[in-house]
Amino acid sequence: MFYTNSFGGMDLIWWFLWITLLFWIFATPYDIPGQRKKKDSPFDILRKRFAAGEITKEEYEEKKQVLEKN
Repeated sequence: MFYTNSFGGMDLIWWFLWITLLFWIFATPYDIPGQRKKKDSPFDILRKRFAAGEITKEEYEEKKQVLEKN
């Protein structure tokens, strides 16, 4: 007996896998496959700069107060 519903030489599962793979490749960002990056908020940037030692505690507090006002 022959399988008449061959979907162009591939089973339905293979079509699903190919479409899923192509969607995953083109729908994800280029730098980190499979993950979406959210943009850092101004507070996040300020915390990172303070943690890295780029700004002092006084500068951190001043800039934090300015950001909280806005």
